[in-house]
Amino acid sequence: MRTLERTRPDLAAFLRTLRERLTPAEVGLPSGNRRRTPGLRREEVAALAGVGLTWYTWLEQGRDIGVSASFLDNLARVLKLDAAQRRHLYLLAHQRPPAEPGKTWCVLPPLVRRLMHDLPHPAFVLNLRWDVLGFNAEADRLFGFGKHAPERRNLLWLLFTDPLLHQRIDNWEQQAPLMLSSFRRDFTRGTQEADIHQLVDELERVSPEFRAWWRQHDVHASCSGVRKLVIDGQPSPFEHTSLTVDEDRHLRLVVYARAASAS
Repeated sequence: MRTLERTRPDLAAFLRTLRERLTPAEVGLPSGNRRRTPGLRREEVAALAGVGLTWYTWLEQGRDIGVSASFLDNLARVLKLDAAQRRHLYLLAHQRPPAEPGKTWCVLPPLVRRLMHDLPHPAFVLNLRWDVLGFNAEADRLFGFGKHAPERRNLLWLLFTDPLLHQRIDNWEQQAPLMLSSFRRDFTRGTQEADIHQLVDELERVSPEFRAWWRQHDVHASCSGVRKLVIDGQPSPFEHTSLTVDEDRHLRLVVYARAASAS
């Protein structure tokens, strides 16, 4: 049976610390001249969160009371929590943290770029929209990313519009819909972002294959396995995997390595 017994003191201290850090002006309240303690008063937090003062006081005192996800959302809003603080609040209250909205725009961190270039295998970094944010020389030789303008350097776009990638992937007619079904999972996470919808809309206009397969609504979970790539006219098996390098920014490092049997 789940209990707040162990985390109740930490939850109480966390809420008290956050409340004392906020000023009335930050939440749209008058500052006043007779505040004996820093930050917001308990009654102010309770009123802004839509709960009674006694109930909130008990929560901040670490008493044995239950909390709902909707209340935690209100409290996170009132206390102006960022994503990490919000997750921490949910975990202290023994609630499942809600999924954070996916973000498509981001910048490749310098350390990730350096690690990618240090790899001896073809490697590139994707965001949630499958934009290729960076790639090493081995990946460029294999997939030709560098010949495309940065705004067109998107793996999904190239998969359906670039003749080189079409020829590079052996059995493209089978592999392309599998890769597309993997993208659909990321599309669902970033569905509130306009640029990911623009990508899908444009591909539906230019690629009959994309349009047909996209409307089948297939979802494929695997981001690793073996894929044959055509090198010098011969299909060669490559093991590939996707490693999360920044969960909050939804960045993944994709690495291809010749299968052991092919080396």
